Amino acid sequence: MKEANAIVQAILDAKNIVITSHRSPDGDSIGSSLGLFHFIKALGKDATICHPDPCPGFIEWAKDGVEILDFENNQEEIEVQLKNADLLFSLDYNAAHRLGRDMEPAFTAAEGKKIMIDHHLDPDDYASITVSEPEICSTAQLIYEVIAGSDNLDLLNNAIGMPLYLGIMTDTGSFRFSSVSPRTHNIIASLIENGTDHTAVHEATFGNNRIDKMKLRGYIIAERLEFMEDLGVAIVSVTEKELERFNFIKGDTEGVVNVALSMEGVRMAVFMRESDDMIKMSFRSTGDTAVNELANEHFNGGGHKNASGGASFLSLDETIAKFKEVAPKYFA
Repeated sequence: MKEANAIVQAILDAKNIVITSHRSPDGDSIGSSLGLFHFIKALGKDATICHPDPCPGFIEWAKDGVEILDFENNQEEIEVQLKNADLLFSLDYNAAHRLGRDMEPAFTAAEGKKIMIDHHLDPDDYASITVSEPEICSTAQLIYEVIAGSDNLDLLNNAIGMPLYLGIMTDTGSFRFSSVSPRTHNIIASLIENGTDHTAVHEATFGNNRIDKMKLRGYIIAERLEFMEDLGVAIVSVTEKELERFNFIKGDTEGVVNVALSMEGVRMAVFMRESDDMIKMSFRSTGDTAVNELANEHFNGGGHKNASGGASFLSLDETIAKFKEVAPKYFA
């Protein structure tokens, strides 16, 4: 990575470093933030992680005592941190609006040097240093490349490696997506060789499910799944009332869309969840079916060719109807 040395020099020169990532955190945003945080600490510097909203419960373990400030509960403190920062990292997002409408203005107004490290298409041009690699499976892998590219692999340890493993593992669907390359597996081997307990990461992330979470996921698949057999499209959805029935907490529906995609004959899957005044949407596909185009053109979203997010401001029933109307256009 040609930018690696410049990134490390910026860290060494900075006095106040802030790490940000996108709204609705996932394994890669949390993992890359924590991995970079511990790398910065290993370089002898301090940093503060500031995210738009709280870490989901199923990956809370990864923090391991590190404080992640969230804008929902620490607005004034984050505004001060952003204002005083002379170096700000944008991790796992390609545009400031992905911080959400509440945190975006404070980040945009911040005058410190900005560094973007991301793997989504079409990055905005606001950073002094931009690392944009859409072909790479995860931002966590890019953080490893910063460490390797700056000749700092001697600093790699379990504190850095475990969150990076988490980010790579979750953003590749446990290493099954087409974005996984031989380099990805080489990096995983390096993390394990340097102390990362990969079994512990997997068990902590996927092996400690609440009974309400299991019942909710079972209900969604049993009662809220619709199969458009002629297209090979699966639609799964859930209402706020149903979420309340199963004592929903953030993270409980993580990966449901991948379960739908795993069905025999499915080429595209969408998961829709009622949330306040909007419908949050997750799209997945296989092969040449480009869900990022579908999400961008019709559902205020975007992302990767086979994995994207979006949002609808119609009702759930209206959103499902709209999806059924437009989805056929994205099949050859």
